[in-house]
Amino acid sequence: MKRKSKILVVAIPLFFLIIVAFLGYLVAKFETKHSSFIRHSRKIGIIKIEGVIRRSDVLINQIKEFKKDRSIGGVILRINSPGGGVAASQEIYEEIGKLAKRKPVFTSMGSVCASGGYYIAVATKTIFANPGTVTGSIGVIVGFSNLKELFKKIGIKSVIIKSGKFKDIGYPTREMTPEDLRVLQSVVDSIYGQFVKAVSEGRHLPVKKVKSLADGRVFSGLQAKTLGLVDQIGNLEDAVASLSKSLGIRGEPEIVYAKSPRQRFWKKIFGSFLGKWGRPFFSSFDSSPFYFLWPIRAGF
Repeated sequence: MKRKSKILVVAIPLFFLIIVAFLGYLVAKFETKHSSFIRHSRKIGIIKIEGVIRRSDVLINQIKEFKKDRSIGGVILRINSPGGGVAASQEIYEEIGKLAKRKPVFTSMGSVCASGGYYIAVATKTIFANPGTVTGSIGVIVGFSNLKELFKKIGIKSVIIKSGKFKDIGYPTREMTPEDLRVLQSVVDSIYGQFVKAVSEGRHLPVKKVKSLADGRVFSGLQAKTLGLVDQIGNLEDAVASLSKSLGIRGEPEIVYAKSPRQRFWKKIFGSFLGKWGRPFFSSFDSSPFYFLWPIRAGF
């Protein structure tokens, strides 16, 4: 009995020491694996969306970087845009939705957050607008030029060989037929329905109410707040403070701005040479004519 007692006196403390050591090992391993998150849990990422939205690749890469970065607790979109291309806006919207499943995403509206800019914003959890922010412009626009009379005056004749009667729809050397207009209107209506659905789901508003607001009109930030299109009136600092609170950050958070891609030297020179007159001409060939855009602000 005495021998067994001596063994127990030694074995029990040893057993507990082994358990404590094992638990210590697990804690150390966890801290090593998650050390970047623990040390930098005060970080908030900011992604800027500025100007007419013509492409999505740069912003999507920035969103993916913040999604992978475990040191970023939450993200704020700083949107100052009248909107832009339908597909580009939708691609950014979809990627924001994926990010929002991983970490909270807020929107801070600048001077303008309209049409495609607003489409992107509704994918986020909370939307801040300034009292005088211009937002809304929920809708779709497509425009074509008819140069038939001009070509006639300068002696240019157009010959079109096509596989179907609608293949040259919107071609600038002929008048649009009623059938052409019906086809284009059906496309606009389809895309419009997608916009209304995104707003309805993102803002938790009935489709009927969204449609009553989605006639292309714009609203001030204060009006949008009353209508339920935004959540809070405030600036970027207010959005940062609100997101910090929701993340449990005490004191000032560390702000991290998304990295912009490096532009090659020849592109800088070529872009400067083209200036504001050349860029719209060249960019018109790389996007759809259908836009989520507030046209007055964008010079459409």
